[in-house]
Amino acid sequence: MAGIYIHIPFCKQRCSYCDFFSSTEISVKEKYINALCEELNERKGYLQEPVETIYFGGGTPSLLSSGDFEKIFRTLHCIYGEDKNREITLEANPDDLTSAYLESGRHLPINRISLGVQSFDDRELHRLNRRHDARSALRAVERLHRAGYGNIGIDLIYGLPNQTPEIWTDTLRQAIDLPVQHISAYHLTYEEGTPLYKQLKEGSLIPVDEEMSNRLFEIVMDTLPPAGFEHYEISNYARPGFQSRHNASYWDGTHYLGIGASAHSYNGVSRQWNKKTILPDYRKSGFEIETIDEKTAYNDFVITRLRTMKGMDLNELTALFGESRKTYCLQQARKYIASGRLQCEDNHLRLTRKGIFISDGIMSDLMD
Repeated sequence: MAGIYIHIPFCKQRCSYCDFFSSTEISVKEKYINALCEELNERKGYLQEPVETIYFGGGTPSLLSSGDFEKIFRTLHCIYGEDKNREITLEANPDDLTSAYLESGRHLPINRISLGVQSFDDRELHRLNRRHDARSALRAVERLHRAGYGNIGIDLIYGLPNQTPEIWTDTLRQAIDLPVQHISAYHLTYEEGTPLYKQLKEGSLIPVDEEMSNRLFEIVMDTLPPAGFEHYEISNYARPGFQSRHNASYWDGTHYLGIGASAHSYNGVSRQWNKKTILPDYRKSGFEIETIDEKTAYNDFVITRLRTMKGMDLNELTALFGESRKTYCLQQARKYIASGRLQCEDNHLRLTRKGIFISDGIMSDLMD
């Protein structure tokens, strides 16, 4: 099976933490969508497997109208056919999901919503330059639920400047009281070129320290599983049966096609990505490609599999890379197994709770 990612770069305003490719030039939206459809047709031979998931990311894909989506879906269905079992996700901003907007898109095959909430604290939302407040986020979830969406996810961010355990706990409590099936909790990163990064360098904000970061992460792990959310990947929690099938493709080696400016593709042999470029005809700038050799493939395997709670299948590792790679991996893992940061059970190597806090270091040591 395979997935398709479609990048919709348009935003009404830029969030202070985001470094994803985006543009406020919404006037070129129609031309950009035409370019998306042209790229879909040009690259229809890239995936050799049936398409199981489609993901509209951004940017703010909920700025597209139902007519915009109709055009894209006509192209998708013409190339890949229709499949009612596909997971089709739309990233959305709470402010966009008015009752009228949801009604206009009722006929579309979108069956999963990923809502960019980030926080239920208005002070934090202001710091992030989000255009919604906590109340509008709550109302957006309620509208989605009433409209019949049974697969709703929300994104949250922790580790914000001045964030306390009390503020973060309150955000999580409000999240689990909602009719949502998936919660992603990401630690804030200060990406170069963003307003928050500039404030950090100027000294106008103080980031949380490592001790507080760990405490906030502990709160996530202590709050969501008892509320019925399975911790299935370092930053992702889902009610049973509601794991993100599309995101799982990035962690289990599934091939995917990326369409749109800055979108990445992977077919097992190479990685390919469109350049970040001026809209609307991003395709004129071409793309870059990286051939995946055995060493890179092994390192990718370590990084992606260890992110998941099911861990790294050592039988799969051996089948893909040989007995010597497995031996090397287990040698490197020995000290972490001894210290209780990795466990090896059922021929799987997994991070323990202690190991999650230093997961980057563990992965680095297991890589070649």
